[in-house]
Amino acid sequence: MTKAYLVTVALFALAFSLASASDPAPLQDFCVALKDYSDKSAVFVNGKFCKDPKLVTADDFYFSGLNIPGNTYNKVGSNVTNVNVDTFPGLNTLGISLARIDFAPYGQNPPHTHPRGTEILVVLEGTLFVGFVTSNTDNRLFTKTLNKGDVFVFPVGLIHFQVNVGKTNAIAISGLSSQNAGAITIANAVFGSNPPINPDVLTKAFQVDKKVVKYLQKEF
Repeated sequence: MTKAYLVTVALFALAFSLASASDPAPLQDFCVALKDYSDKSAVFVNGKFCKDPKLVTADDFYFSGLNIPGNTYNKVGSNVTNVNVDTFPGLNTLGISLARIDFAPYGQNPPHTHPRGTEILVVLEGTLFVGFVTSNTDNRLFTKTLNKGDVFVFPVGLIHFQVNVGKTNAIAISGLSSQNAGAITIANAVFGSNPPINPDVLTKAFQVDKKVVKYLQKEF
């Protein structure tokens, strides 16, 4: 009886351990499986290949230049300097990245999402109005005005934004919970996709005249 009980418990423990296992989080938008493994040149991994540990130096864990202001002379009046695995190889597999965001007066980091990472932002200079919107069906908006030294967090995957509401430049630093959190700027993705989304789809989705949709597609 006792032996049978222990065997049953062991089997259940094994089953639950397997059930709780999960795939590693994706580190890019997609990773299509290969059918022909003979084509070695076509192999990609979820993330980056690792450098031989024997060849690693301190410089692999070092990044310089985040003190340099980004160019905000553009339509939205902001610039994001990313410090992720693409610019800082030492971040590979560590699950973190960083960004400096520069804002011209009244500039904004327009509504966007990070599909693979939560963002925590601290204001270094200026005043920012920030916010995020929850998922359907509530679509609840959370906003806050941040001053120097204030911190705000944007949950993973949710649409969020930052706006400089001051008359002077603003600077913020963001930490992200992924080596490659990704960024989808809503307006660019919807109206500037390649190839373009059929205007009929967007006309019905946004409940506007088709001329408005076509105008916006030309802008993006």
